[in-house]
Amino acid sequence: MLKAENAVLVVVDVQGRLATLMYDKEKFFQNMVTMIDGAKILEIPVLWNEQLPDKLGATIPEIKETLGDMTPMVKSTFSCWGNSEFVGILKKSGRKQVLLTGMESHVCVYQTAVDLIEAGYEVYLVADCVSSRTAENKEVGIQAIKDLGAKITCIEMAFFEMLKVAEGDKFKQIIKIIK
Repeated sequence: MLKAENAVLVVVDVQGRLATLMYDKEKFFQNMVTMIDGAKILEIPVLWNEQLPDKLGATIPEIKETLGDMTPMVKSTFSCWGNSEFVGILKKSGRKQVLLTGMESHVCVYQTAVDLIEAGYEVYLVADCVSSRTAENKEVGIQAIKDLGAKITCIEMAFFEMLKVAEGDKFKQIIKIIK
């Protein structure tokens, strides 16, 4: 089961013009904001990634705003694991459960999942926080990641799994952001 104290949220490449081409983009963007807000409430570190922002553009404004004063890790590889800064920060965190989100599910998210699983991490793909340009590619990516051995979850499932109880300040804050 997911444990907040053992989890990290990985945000993959929600950026530039490509983001505007995602399947069901408005829902995807809102879900990403909710996931990031929830990670903050649950005190889960966020590892924010961008692929070649000088060519593909920066993270979309609503997500960038939610991430606040954080700085993205810039990569040129499809997989976040190809960036030594990402690998170093993830290892230093000591956390072994990765909540994986972003785009595109069949390319960068998929290749990141492959590498994380090979490196011994427990991957939880947040299915309502990934997208691709087509519904078919999104589903192919999710299925391929599941076939690797990742667990498939969603925002509410992940949050309530980490909360464990329906009481307390963090529960109340989570309820406000998912309603």
